[in-house]
Amino acid sequence: MKKLLLGAVMAFGMLTASAQTKVGYINTDELMSVMPEAAKINAELTEYQASLQQQGQALQVEADKKRDQYFIDSIKLTPSMKEIRRDELVKLYTRLQNYDQEAQEKAQQYAQSKIAPVRAKALDAIKTVAKEKGYTYVLDDAASVLLVMPPGDDLLPAVKTKLGIKDPVPAANKPAGN
Repeated sequence: MKKLLLGAVMAFGMLTASAQTKVGYINTDELMSVMPEAAKINAELTEYQASLQQQGQALQVEADKKRDQYFIDSIKLTPSMKEIRRDELVKLYTRLQNYDQEAQEKAQQYAQSKIAPVRAKALDAIKTVAKEKGYTYVLDDAASVLLVMPPGDDLLPAVKTKLGIKDPVPAANKPAGN
């Protein structure tokens, strides 16, 4: 991996030395957070996570009821029935323990499926701006992969403009409304 990264940096350096290149950078995390779709996705994800949590709570209530009923009925149950009920409880509590991990995985998959088209839209806009402005390379400032690189230009303002995203007016610059 180190050799591959070193090779990429060396190749980048040779290309820079042999041809006139223009390097820019953008923070894709910041771009994605200001896109109009981000608020909708966050709301949908919050709603989805809440539904998963409700399902988990319902499963917990069911398990607790069955456990309580087991203790109430255990006096009347035959040993074989006790064992069957105990096995059912063990399976139910095992399912409950696994549910949290499954819910987390489902939420991650749901978020990724919702974010993928927005990320594609952002990358298309970045590529378009880079081509329009003549950039050979655009680095992702959010990834912080390269620690040392030639100076570049921040493309975030241009990409925001391309996507029709306006920066909010800072509170200090807003006119006073009395």
